[in-house]
Amino acid sequence: MKWIKTYERWIYVGLIVIGAAIWIIQQQEDTPVQPLPLEQVEQEEQQEQQMEEQAPVIVDVKGAVKRAGVYEVAPESRIHDVIQLAGGLTDEADETKVNLAMKVHDEMVIYVPKKGEDIIVETTSQTGSSSGKININTATIEQLQTLQGIGPAKAAAIIAYREEHGPFQKVEDLLNVSGIGSKSLEKIKEQIVVR
Repeated sequence: MKWIKTYERWIYVGLIVIGAAIWIIQQQEDTPVQPLPLEQVEQEEQQEQQMEEQAPVIVDVKGAVKRAGVYEVAPESRIHDVIQLAGGLTDEADETKVNLAMKVHDEMVIYVPKKGEDIIVETTSQTGSSSGKININTATIEQLQTLQGIGPAKAAAIIAYREEHGPFQKVEDLLNVSGIGSKSLEKIKEQIVVR
């Protein structure tokens, strides 16, 4: 009889061990695997880029066009295409001050000046610098928003970083700004300058 009681104890112990093992395995399966921070950032940048490529671009057309207004166009559109949507140029338009071949980007303002009008044209990235590039150390929030992929939040973050840490020493310093990754920098690198 003693050996039967010992045998029963071993069965109970075995059942407890098996039950505990099953419970541990289930807990591990229920716990999601967290990606490493670098992988997570890269995944978010890829998702952001895919969304930007697929999402329509909203631009604001002003000045010497027949139908000024806000237009929704495909991301690969050029300023020429948007002006055609706006009914074309008026007779007073000075098209020599507009780069009709430039690609449009979201939140862009396209301003077509009249002949003889002496203003800085925002259709190109010439605001903030005489070289045709935007100086990120002196640009206003509006000027920063003319850069591809830079909306109000990112423009404000650039200015906040600049005010807190001082002028940018090199273009790559933008990577220290919250919300700007290597892909965002790659898009605007040719449009900006540090002075």
